[in-house]
Amino acid sequence: MSYAQVYGQWQQDPEGFWLSAAGGIDWVKKPSKALDDSRAPLYEWFTDAQVNTCWNAVDRHVIAGRGKQPAIIHDSPVTATRHVITYAELQDRVSRLAGALKAKGITKGDRVIIYMPMVPEALEAMLACARLGAIHSVVFGGFAAHELAVRIDDCTPKAIIAASCGIEPSRVVHYKPLLDSAIDQATHKPDFCVIFQREQEVARLIPGRDHAWHEFQYGVTPADCTPVEGNHPAYILYTSGTTGAPKGVVRPTAGHLVALNWTMRAIYNCGAGDVFWAASDVGWVVGHSYICYAPLIAGCTTVVYEGKPVGTPDAAAFWRVINEHKVRSFFTAPTALRAIKRDDPEGKLVPKLPTLQALYLAGERADPDTIHWAQRHLNVPVIDHWWQTETGYAIAANPLGIEHLPVKIGSPSVPMPGFDVQVLDEGGHPVSPGTLGAIAVKLPLPPGTLPTLWNAEDRFIKGYLSHFPGYYETGDAGYVDADGYLYIMARTDDVINVAGHRLSTGAMEEVLAAHKDVAECAVIGVADDLKGQSPLGFLCLNKGSMRPHAEVVKECVQLVRDQIGPVADFKRAVVVDRLPKTRSGKILRGTMVKIADGQPWKMPATIDDPAILDEITSALQGLGLAKA
Repeated sequence: MSYAQVYGQWQQDPEGFWLSAAGGIDWVKKPSKALDDSRAPLYEWFTDAQVNTCWNAVDRHVIAGRGKQPAIIHDSPVTATRHVITYAELQDRVSRLAGALKAKGITKGDRVIIYMPMVPEALEAMLACARLGAIHSVVFGGFAAHELAVRIDDCTPKAIIAASCGIEPSRVVHYKPLLDSAIDQATHKPDFCVIFQREQEVARLIPGRDHAWHEFQYGVTPADCTPVEGNHPAYILYTSGTTGAPKGVVRPTAGHLVALNWTMRAIYNCGAGDVFWAASDVGWVVGHSYICYAPLIAGCTTVVYEGKPVGTPDAAAFWRVINEHKVRSFFTAPTALRAIKRDDPEGKLVPKLPTLQALYLAGERADPDTIHWAQRHLNVPVIDHWWQTETGYAIAANPLGIEHLPVKIGSPSVPMPGFDVQVLDEGGHPVSPGTLGAIAVKLPLPPGTLPTLWNAEDRFIKGYLSHFPGYYETGDAGYVDADGYLYIMARTDDVINVAGHRLSTGAMEEVLAAHKDVAECAVIGVADDLKGQSPLGFLCLNKGSMRPHAEVVKECVQLVRDQIGPVADFKRAVVVDRLPKTRSGKILRGTMVKIADGQPWKMPATIDDPAILDEITSALQGLGLAKA
């Protein structure tokens, strides 16, 4: 069946489509219907069903006779260790941890915060919560104490599961002092904490509150799976880059199971026994969906990687993991690929990758030059796809498991079933093909997407549903071409207005990234007294580039003028060593704009390295910007 036929099938009978997909899940009580529209525009799916996520991710595979198959491969270059956990071992480990949590009073609906690095125990903690019907909230390991405290107060966990430390290539990150400080700062106090002690740093435990991971589980009765309603929250995930009150995305259990299971075959072309690797972190949505849940629900082997794309030990790290563990589908962020390309521009470290069928990119816009580099050196399809923390899986993709559509560089291809994607003008009217506008999805959103925000329904309605009634507002800007391919050009905030012309910073970035000396770039709009806004480019050059910066800047300015035209008013660019990013790889363009315009700004909680903003400020001051 072709993509057009599958998408058409969904359009003709959306409920029938998702009830059919629900056949891939084990139910305690099957849903009688798919969509619950009783509180529209707050839609829910499979609400009258009963199901358990952990059963579908672990137990059913053991019962099917695949207990000896690897479920998790932990590959940690920072500790020089490899560790394989089979499905049977995972079932034992998760049921014992769940039993210990149950013995301490954790029951269905209780919240548990998980604050851990990239170790299998993080996945075990998530699955143990799911086994009991507890609602987990994973906070990125090493997050500052204040940010952790804010999340503790918002979701009021009964317990916190943490590790003693995280390990970076050049340092140990002390998790336990951060956790202690966060609990001190928080108004809400957890009943208890469970600490996974790592040999690199054994943390001091507070008697009566803290329990060591192994001792906590000693002698307990393993817990069975607790059935939950279809709309029961599986987890709360706070979006990166939040300021003020945190924004907790809620993930409903049944829709999450059905949708993720469907995507593993339809989009990633992976099934039971295949090795799937998402090079992300459990603290981000990619880690929830495609390190922990989707691969295990589908019976795959998932890779948990504790390392970097470069520096552990070099730019061949990812290729080593793919070949060593026979990875079939690989998913990473464009920023990781750009780091590899910057260190190895000629692709000399890329070996043959016989098991790899495709590379998937998401998280930031994938510039054409990076995609060309990957296509040239990996010799596999490079699939850019687009989704959000709020959706939990791809809104638009090239569905290899259905049909390998022609790739259009710069486009994440076409909408997936469930997503009726529209490009709207400011009045909420659809625009013609090729016209830049706000990207919105016609309601209802499909199963597994957010039904609301945690304890903030009004905020959910105001932030996502009110601007364009009848639609979910994505916050992204772009256009659809005549063939129905979607192009994501920027966040809505990154569409700049130059003398009345609405211009995409993403289009300018595509041009700059094509320059032979540019490894990575960003374009922002800075305040201009005459034209309202004026574009400014930041250029990171390839390692080994010895050319004078002024020459490269001059050529880049000319490139934009040639390819976009004088209307872009692109006259300024500056060479910098690095771009400021969140830990998930998103460039902090909004913060850069505030610095450039001399506006007050706050250090983003999710920034990877705060020192980079000092370098950016200095570069901007050199251009006469960033005045206090």
